[in-house]
Amino acid sequence: MKRPSLLVLRDVLEAFPAIHRRALLLCTSALVLAGLTAVTQRLLTRSSPDLLSGALCSAASRMLASGIEGSTAKPRPTTSIETLSCQRLPHVPGKSVTTALVTFPPLALSPAHRHPGSVTAYVVKGSIRSQMQGSTAHTYAVGSTWFEPPKALHVFAENLSATETAELLAVFVADDDCGPLVIPEPSS
Repeated sequence: MKRPSLLVLRDVLEAFPAIHRRALLLCTSALVLAGLTAVTQRLLTRSSPDLLSGALCSAASRMLASGIEGSTAKPRPTTSIETLSCQRLPHVPGKSVTTALVTFPPLALSPAHRHPGSVTAYVVKGSIRSQMQGSTAHTYAVGSTWFEPPKALHVFAENLSATETAELLAVFVADDDCGPLVIPEPSS
């Protein structure tokens, strides 16, 4: 008798180090709920934990952000960005500093994107789970910071809380024009 797919996935997840299990469980659950159990199982059995958590979570995030074709599932809320200031840097010709407040409503997702300049993020409320290309996902609590080099791929950022809003203060150093702060990554 064939074992139910969810039990197979549970057994496969148990083989991964504890540090990766929670993220993988959240992301694989989303994919399984979307009916992608077989694909998820193949990925789990053929990938390393570091690469896998990023690949599965990125796929789940894109799927949840755009909704599932033919599904009644609601897309996740998105973030909002409020520019607080933008000033030219007199000692660095051609560059400006922009400060913005990024609000993550409950369960909000910021899908894959890049920024035109350097960014430092500081969590001021709640917690935010984030992943940059080439690294594992990390959850940042109030008072935590991270840095993003210019045009680096930010795989995703999300608020996993179903009840609490999260916020971060983002400081951008980019070209003088105080133009767009986010460059969406094309869906693959």
